[in-house]
Amino acid sequence: MRATTIHAPYDMRVEDVPEPLVQLPTDAVVRVLRACICGSDLWAYRGEAARQPGQRIGHEFLGLVEETGSEVSTLKRGDLVVAPFMWSDGVCDYCREGLTTSCEHGGFWGSVGHDGGQGEAVRVPFADGTLVRLPKDAASDDHLLSALLTLSDVLGTGHHAALGAGARPGATVAVVGDGAVGLCAVLAARRLGAERIIALGRHQVRTDIARRFGATDVVAERGETAVEAVRELTRGQGAHAVVEAVGTEQSMRTAVNITRDGGAIGFVGVPHGSGTGLDLGVMFDRNIALRGGVAPVRAYIPELLPDVLDGTVDASPVFDLRVGLEGVPDGYKAMDERTALKVLVTND
Repeated sequence: MRATTIHAPYDMRVEDVPEPLVQLPTDAVVRVLRACICGSDLWAYRGEAARQPGQRIGHEFLGLVEETGSEVSTLKRGDLVVAPFMWSDGVCDYCREGLTTSCEHGGFWGSVGHDGGQGEAVRVPFADGTLVRLPKDAASDDHLLSALLTLSDVLGTGHHAALGAGARPGATVAVVGDGAVGLCAVLAARRLGAERIIALGRHQVRTDIARRFGATDVVAERGETAVEAVRELTRGQGAHAVVEAVGTEQSMRTAVNITRDGGAIGFVGVPHGSGTGLDLGVMFDRNIALRGGVAPVRAYIPELLPDVLDGTVDASPVFDLRVGLEGVPDGYKAMDERTALKVLVTND
C-alpha cells in the first residue's frame, strides 16, 4: 500500500510500504478514508523533532474497519470509525479516569514500528479502547466526514484548552494563536457559553474563521501591544479564561499578561523554543492557575460527537486545502509556507 514517510527535513515521500496486518488479538486494521496534516507534524518536517529515515507520520484519521483481532468485541468489518491521535487500552487506571494520553499501554501513531495516519491503512492497537464508531451513513457525506475528522485531534484539543482555561457562561475568553487548535478553542469556548471571545491572530483569513466560530473581537498585535489591546477591551482587567495554543515563550508570556487576576490559562501549545514565559511570582501574586497539556481527546469524543453529527459544532472550515495521498508532500510545503491552514488528505 501507499503511505507517507519522512526521510530528512523537508523530504517527505509517499512510498510503497507493507500492508498492515492484525498482529495481536486486540488489533484492528482500518482502511483510511480521511486524514490530515497537523501543525505539530511540521516540527518533524522542519527537522525540529527527530525522526528516523523512512519513519511513518500522521496522527489524525478516520476510516472503515477492514479486519479485527479475535478479542475485539465492539467493532466489526465495515464499521466507520475515528481514531484519536493516541491509541489507548481503555481499561487502565488512567483511561478509566479519562486521562487516555497517559495510558499505560498507549502510544502515538507514526512512532517507530507503528503505522501513521497519512497512508492507505493503519494497524490499530487496542482497537476497542481506541476507536470510536460513527454512523455508517456518514461515510457518504463528504462535509460531515471532514467535520468528524476534527474529533481526532484539533476539536478535542481546543475543547481541552477551553476547559483548562475555565471557559463558562458569562466569562471573557482570550485565545492566543490562530492555528487550527486556537480556532477550535474559539469554537469550544462558544459551545461552553463564553460571553465574549477575543481571538489573537495576525492572519485575516484565519481571524475571519475565528469570527465565524464565535469570536467577538480580534486583536492583530503581538507582545506588549497585544497585551495593551486586550486590557483595553476588558476595562484593564484581562480575560477570565485564556487559551495558549502556540507554545513559544512569547505566546505564554502574552497569555499570562492578559489573564485577569483569579483567572486561568489552558495551555495546549506544545512548548518549544527557549524558556517558558512563566514567572511563578507573577502567577502567585495574581492567583493565576495553569492547566492543560496533551489533550485526552478519546475521553472527549463521546461528548462532542452528538454536536458534530447534528451540525451544532462544525470545525471543518479549518481545512482550507485538500490533497490526495500522493499530494501530501505538497500539503506539507503549503502549511510550512503558511499558504494553507490545515490540509485534508483524501483516500477516495
